[in-house]
Amino acid sequence: MTQALRIFIAEDEPPARQRLIEALARVAPQARVVACTDSVRGTADWLASNVAPDILLLDIQLADGLSLELFRGEPPPAMLQVPVIFTTAYDRFALDAFAALTVDYLLKPIADETLAQALAKAQRLQMRFARDVGPWLARASTAAAGPWRQRLVGRKGSAQFHAVPVAQLSHLVSLDKLTYAVAMDGVRYLIEQTLSELEGELDPSRFFRINRQLLVAAQAVRHYSPAGKGRLKVTIEPGGAEEVFVSQERAADFKAWLQAAPLG
Repeated sequence: MTQALRIFIAEDEPPARQRLIEALARVAPQARVVACTDSVRGTADWLASNVAPDILLLDIQLADGLSLELFRGEPPPAMLQVPVIFTTAYDRFALDAFAALTVDYLLKPIADETLAQALAKAQRLQMRFARDVGPWLARASTAAAGPWRQRLVGRKGSAQFHAVPVAQLSHLVSLDKLTYAVAMDGVRYLIEQTLSELEGELDPSRFFRINRQLLVAAQAVRHYSPAGKGRLKVTIEPGGAEEVFVSQERAADFKAWLQAAPLG
């Protein structure tokens, strides 16, 4: 394993904890154990007050209960964002562990090869999470800050100005250095702001910057399909003359955003 890993260990038996640390040194020499705890409460407190590690190695039976309790109620954010590998001397908790979305369930004594495979699996999932879901989470946390624009003032025709509810928009497009807001009924309004300015004022959970010319609302997306070389072809309603493509670099972000976008 070439990438340095920050690993957190919850283990209430000192000999077992030391064996695990020694095994990590053998199979992942660049890994760093950032902290060790021996209880559910201690684990929850540490996760709530420290930067999330890369991987959690949790013994199921800790000094004050089962580490599975960390997944109940309102778990620390790290429990939902960081790959978890359970370690235990018992197999009867396996179903509960996998219900908690564990990466792996290792029975003691843990062989070096088994530990190495579990770490590699966790690292792959971590990279996929960072690539596909992380960017959307950043936008969602920004969205929670609000408040976002609820209407835009746009010109229709030569002199008529209209207050256009954002909830009625299909997309915003930049054409010939002018910005237009297009409603779901196809009516187009000239907006006296740039697309970049509007992007910062509209709820990012509902609007996605597909490319330099187009900011699209989730309600306008009808379907998408592969377009070769990792790109996506997107059909929006109402559509324009130009075909809409999402680049390979933005494709994963787009799919994560669309799945999580609120209805209505």
